[in-house]
Amino acid sequence: MVRGEFHMSLSGSRALAWAAAAASLLLASACTGPDPADPSGTVAEFALAYPSQPPAAAHAERSTPHGDGVAHDGSTHEITWDERSGGDMWITGQMHDSLVRLNADGKARFFPMPAGSGPHGIVFDSAGRLWVTLEFAGRILMLDKDGKTLADIPVAIDCPKCPLPNNPQPHGLGVGPDGRTIWFTGKTAGVVGRIDPDGKVATFPLSSPDSLPIYIKAGPDGNMWVTMLNASRIARVTPEGVVTEFVIPTENSRPIAIVPGPDGAMWFSEEAGSKVARITMDGKITEFAVPRSDPRLILAGLAFDGEGNLWTQQYMPHKTPDPNVADSIVRIDRSALNGSGSGAGPFAFNPVPTRDTVMHRIVRGPDGNMWFTEMNADKVGRLTIGR
Repeated sequence: MVRGEFHMSLSGSRALAWAAAAASLLLASACTGPDPADPSGTVAEFALAYPSQPPAAAHAERSTPHGDGVAHDGSTHEITWDERSGGDMWITGQMHDSLVRLNADGKARFFPMPAGSGPHGIVFDSAGRLWVTLEFAGRILMLDKDGKTLADIPVAIDCPKCPLPNNPQPHGLGVGPDGRTIWFTGKTAGVVGRIDPDGKVATFPLSSPDSLPIYIKAGPDGNMWVTMLNASRIARVTPEGVVTEFVIPTENSRPIAIVPGPDGAMWFSEEAGSKVARITMDGKITEFAVPRSDPRLILAGLAFDGEGNLWTQQYMPHKTPDPNVADSIVRIDRSALNGSGSGAGPFAFNPVPTRDTVMHRIVRGPDGNMWFTEMNADKVGRLTIGR
């Protein structure tokens, strides 16, 4: 039996709705558990054959552990697309110093980045320009849709503890509400950075240089929201750089991704806590347990589909693959999230064929389906949503 856990701090009528949602999730966790035979879509995987396959050891001294706290051999990290104009998916291949453009049929085109630069974060701004963090080089690029570099911006800071001198290792990327200001997380320096439209860079420290900020996204309140992996906190950063941090109720929860939800709140995934959580604009956090068939399973990214259902990635930590335990894409039905109590059921588990995937990120694609990366397997997956 898998038991759920729930923490709530809300008031009024909305509290009753969220209490009903929590009760629904708890009942599903305790009574039904994960059911791999109840999928909500079909999964296809596309292997990425990078033109250059340098050994990961070549960059070992530059990299730091990901998600589950260990180093990995794979390379396929972030995934995005231009939500204003549609088009192909774009992916970063960090250890191969490549960007990948992937069409709906899984055909890939590769764009080389500078040798040893380690591209990771990737996002489109409102003008359709593509921004990429070069984590190992301490730089951020702006490119056009043909992969041509339009700007190359260094983000060096005084960083005595950083593995590479003066390099905060720019990791995650987000676009401000104006569509033009670019924000990034300085992973090994414990900072959040801002690139103004004129190219000026400013950085703002979080409470600890060891907090390992990962993901950054704009919220409906006009602020940026950040996951602090090692600190088990969520940070809110104003456009001026004022930082407020909120402690997650679950200790050592290791928050990974954070996205805006259709309800006006931000939602984030807890890797070690095996929970997804909701945080309101004033910092109130509600957690929802995600059932798991094996206590070793952890979470990666999360994203909403066009109908308000929440999707997250559940996987076995690196180098502990179990042929009897599948990595999965999990759907949490919107009825459980909004407290309506209707729908097909709170959870649906969609196993992927590959083992030892090290799930990384998931987004709703231009076709309305869910696209995701498998970092260690160097694959991109597409879950075609059942309708």
